[in-house]
Amino acid sequence: MPTLLDFRRRIRSVKNTQQITRAMKFVAAARLRRAQEAALAARPYAKELARVLRSIMSRIDQPEHPLLAHRPEEKILVVVLTGERGLAGAFNSNILRKANEFFRPNKGKKISVIPVGKKGRDTLKKAGFHIAAEYVNVLARVNFGTARDIASVVTDLYAKEEADSVYMVFSEFKTVMTPNLVLEKLLPVEAMRADEESANERASAQIDYIYEQPKEVLLDRLLPRYIETQILRAMLESSAAEHAARMTAMESATKNAGDVIEALTLHMNKVRQAAITKEIIEIVSGASSTA
Repeated sequence: MPTLLDFRRRIRSVKNTQQITRAMKFVAAARLRRAQEAALAARPYAKELARVLRSIMSRIDQPEHPLLAHRPEEKILVVVLTGERGLAGAFNSNILRKANEFFRPNKGKKISVIPVGKKGRDTLKKAGFHIAAEYVNVLARVNFGTARDIASVVTDLYAKEEADSVYMVFSEFKTVMTPNLVLEKLLPVEAMRADEESANERASAQIDYIYEQPKEVLLDRLLPRYIETQILRAMLESSAAEHAARMTAMESATKNAGDVIEALTLHMNKVRQAAITKEIIEIVSGASSTA
């Protein structure tokens, strides 16, 4: 049976762990605030750029561009964005499960992956997937240069017909408690469909714009910027979602440590009370025997 000294050591150990988890929660909350602001600020530009691009494509009968070529999906490239570190609850496992749900029905096709984040890189390598490129230690401080490098690799593989389609799997920041797992098709870019247009978009689609440059030149400028922007947005969303998941996980760990300390303290008090009772009984028994 554990002694009082064993209980005190155990309680002290759990208290030290609780201090660490509480500090990690505060650090994640501070980082989440900055990451959330960056993710929310990137959404309007990315959404509007995608709308303008798809609107231009809907006005061109047969757009001719290497990034708009439609081919049968025999070679698929998937960009998987996970976290760099653990201690974030089910954040990384949820993203990898979402990716596996996409890989499973496409098992007969040639699948290449570009992992962004150390956890995804390690898991996908162990699973035997073909790694087209890898990017680790880039989500702690998201910058446009990294997104441009990833976009360059993606567009190069697609233009060389080494990939027939490109998808992204990431966790979009929704709320602190509720992430949104996203599977998004990056290439080829689809033209805007009638059922996807809002009332304002349908009204603007009826306007015939006069372009200063040929539409093909505009596509040549917009398409690379579109890919870079969408990848940057996914990185910002993933970073914010990871900090939110870590903050939630550390808050839960801190609460659980408090419950463990309370339970251990209760058991320790019972053991101490039993020891005191035993000593009193021995003293009374000894006094009775001498009398």
